[in-house]
Amino acid sequence: MTSTATAVVVGGGLAGTTAALALADAGLRVTLVEGRPRLGGLVFSFRRDSAAGELSVDNGQHVYLRCCTAYGQMLDRLGAAHLVPLQDRMDVPVLDADRMRLGRLRRTALPVPLHLAASLARYPHLSPAERAGVVRATLALQGLDPADPVLDGVDFGSWLRRHGQSSRAVEALWDLVGIATLNARAGDASMGLAAKVFKTGLLSAPGAADIGWSRVPLGDVHDALARTALEKAGVRIALRTRAASVDCTDGRWQVAVENGPHGGERLTADTVVLAVPQRETHALLPAGALADRDRLLDIGTAPILNLHVVYDRKVLRRPFFAAVGSPVQWVFDRTDASGLTRTPGNERCQYLAVSQSAAQEEIDQPVAKLRARYLPELERLLPAARGARIIDFFVTRERTATFAPAPGVGRLRPAARTQAPGLLLAGAWTATGWPATMESAVRSGTAAAREALNELGFPQGQLPQEAA
Repeated sequence: MTSTATAVVVGGGLAGTTAALALADAGLRVTLVEGRPRLGGLVFSFRRDSAAGELSVDNGQHVYLRCCTAYGQMLDRLGAAHLVPLQDRMDVPVLDADRMRLGRLRRTALPVPLHLAASLARYPHLSPAERAGVVRATLALQGLDPADPVLDGVDFGSWLRRHGQSSRAVEALWDLVGIATLNARAGDASMGLAAKVFKTGLLSAPGAADIGWSRVPLGDVHDALARTALEKAGVRIALRTRAASVDCTDGRWQVAVENGPHGGERLTADTVVLAVPQRETHALLPAGALADRDRLLDIGTAPILNLHVVYDRKVLRRPFFAAVGSPVQWVFDRTDASGLTRTPGNERCQYLAVSQSAAQEEIDQPVAKLRARYLPELERLLPAARGARIIDFFVTRERTATFAPAPGVGRLRPAARTQAPGLLLAGAWTATGWPATMESAVRSGTAAAREALNELGFPQGQLPQEAA
């Protein structure tokens, strides 16, 4: 289908890329404006010259679950599904640092909730009484509606205490999953969002929590392949180009852009999608486009810290693990994806990425202090690291990695449609019902495209129905 209708998408992250592709696939002439020199938003890679040679480094460790169906469809659209595969079955090694005992959270093919019963029964990091308490809390969780506004105002930690969960159960199970998916500890997280995570990921289908992660640098997927897909769809991509203002004149939208090759240009469009963070959106929204737009400024942000360590030998023999009883949260082997062993002399080396969510207390600490804390901790967790030489240690920081999933955030998150016809919002922080994940970002882009096409009178048969 072809059309004379035009669209401008502001923001080239996952939400903006999704919206631009959907609008272009429907026949619109689309321009995508991105201030950075690349696509991908907060999901990106960069090159680093280190003592180990040139590394391809992801800014953070990003994973998804089988229940993240919209993100899976995006990978298919980009031709990248084989580069970001899922586990055959969920299998999470969990190491207790104090007892030096390894447990596993694994599923079977049995129906929900029996698919996790055997794993929980053998989980060594909880007592038999604590495991029984987890079962009771899980049954109570099954009866909740994550969209219930009452749950949005309750914190997850209080709910867990009311349902008999010990501090050990919170640390070794609920927060083990919740901190990584919500980017907040139980006491700081909306019960509504926590219910969404656990009901969808662990209680919707046996394979819902199977884990997937990229085996190549994230930039290969969300910059290079995304750019190829957009160009093939006919999208005009304007990188290093920042939107300065958005306004509507005589029923036509005008986006003034600065910097880059299109600096000083005013882009005219029938519809505009703002797919940028909430504070940037607040600055760009014209008057009257959103009731009480200042509420966007009340949506907080939460940081993620990543520590990168290159050893002169292999110290970890599994692709990843999680830890309890330790400041270390999740550790991933990024050796192959980084290209480390392709440098002559590094064939025996290993590159580990330590992902630390809800890192408010450490996000601004100096590298030397982080090194002094975490390298001994990795030696405690990984005996093979005790005699290894550190070839490189560096830190990446995302101070505003996600929106903060605090109680009450649900009432602050806006829908895709604004009060200004033709102006739509997208981003993981909008009202998708999901926490700040890649899945939420993709769903928001599809929802914005759907609303835009509705307003323009376009058929939408090719859009995923789950974003309706």
